[in-house]
Amino acid sequence: MALKATIYKAQMNVADLDRDCYLDGSHTLACHPSETLQRLMLRVLAWGLNADQELAFTKGLCDTDEPDLWKKNLSDEIELWVELGLPDEKRVKRAAQKSDRVVIYAYGDHAAPIWWQSMKSKASQYKNVSVVFIEDEALNCLEGMVERTMQLQLTIEGEHAWLSSNTGNCTVIPQWWQRSA
Repeated sequence: MALKATIYKAQMNVADLDRDCYLDGSHTLACHPSETLQRLMLRVLAWGLNADQELAFTKGLCDTDEPDLWKKNLSDEIELWVELGLPDEKRVKRAAQKSDRVVIYAYGDHAAPIWWQSMKSKASQYKNVSVVFIEDEALNCLEGMVERTMQLQLTIEGEHAWLSSNTGNCTVIPQWWQRSA
């Protein structure tokens, strides 16, 4: 018998002082059996860092043709493609061609820098691709905040993001390896 996804609910209040964006979002998230809690929380963080009413979680790991999050316009064109992990060159190219803007959240203190060295020149060909690195320490902290029902507050200012919940607080400093034009 196949394992089923675990369902989490996250109510998130975002205060992005840099973009002057203040938003509340209520999300029901399915955590695939092969997905870690760190990756689940990175999806939540990625939503908050790109907060928009139209930004939606996709099927993620269950559908290899979709990103982890996306924002589509009324014409069903992809405005924002958010990818987590270390995608291969083919996937980055496809994302860059299918969407106006791509943000890749790379993670893994050991694997990500090696991946980036091999991808840097390839990714720089696409002016609409940004790559952000999130350290393992931040992911460990985020994992400690997981509850089946979460009340989260994300504040973003400058290069810092502060996420808090009933169970703790995390400071996340996204490292921009490449910013889109």
